[in-house]
Amino acid sequence: MGWRSYVAMGDSFTEGMDDPYPDGTLYRGWADLVAERLSVEEPGLGYANLAVRGRLFDRIVDEQVPVALRLGSDLVSFAAGGNDALRRNFNASALIARFDDVVRTLRANGSDVIIFRFADVTRRLPGRRLILPRVESLNAAVGEVADRHGARLVDLWADEEFHSPLLWSTDRLHLNRYGHRRVAAHVLTALDLKPEPEWWVLPDAGPVQSWAARRAADARWARQHFAPWIRRRLTGRSSGDFVAAKRPELAPVAPSGS
Repeated sequence: MGWRSYVAMGDSFTEGMDDPYPDGTLYRGWADLVAERLSVEEPGLGYANLAVRGRLFDRIVDEQVPVALRLGSDLVSFAAGGNDALRRNFNASALIARFDDVVRTLRANGSDVIIFRFADVTRRLPGRRLILPRVESLNAAVGEVADRHGARLVDLWADEEFHSPLLWSTDRLHLNRYGHRRVAAHVLTALDLKPEPEWWVLPDAGPVQSWAARRAADARWARQHFAPWIRRRLTGRSSGDFVAAKRPELAPVAPSGS
């Protein structure tokens, strides 16, 4: 099927953190890579990326879904809920019910819909015993929603290569360029398109770090990433408070190279 337009919705995962373009002004990420590949199949493809880092589920639905419905795109991706699973007041049943309603509405609007089972990020974060059951419940519900409404499911949870730190950035929460390329490969496969073969390849692991080097890396991570995250939670701030969607309207895609 040749899609004429594609709208991506979500948070930092879909915005593209941490896969910066060479000039450092924007993040690229899997959704941009998918759009570039789709534009090869359908020259002139319109692409919008509404995702903003730090967004919680309800705000994504309230702000981004109406825009996607207005744009009336042939293809949409919807990835949300990961930030909510990290919050103390997480309400799985309410989120899952609204998730189902969003996908049903998008499908009724005539769009093919891509949704995700998230990869297991809890292996590298504190609080795994609390967060893991939440992610598992979300992933189970996503599969049921895909079956119920005919959405295209991208199952990152089942890909054990995402257990490797080589696919994640130094903050241990966001994917790096290799991780985003692997996600793009999964998405294109779900769309019955062939990705670039090298997008499946993990980078060289390099030399094994000593115990002391690993503990030093843990200390740097806690200081540079975990402590600021905690401060934002305590003050009610978000990393996306002053960030706007990088592609708020449908526009042709310019190839960037992979």
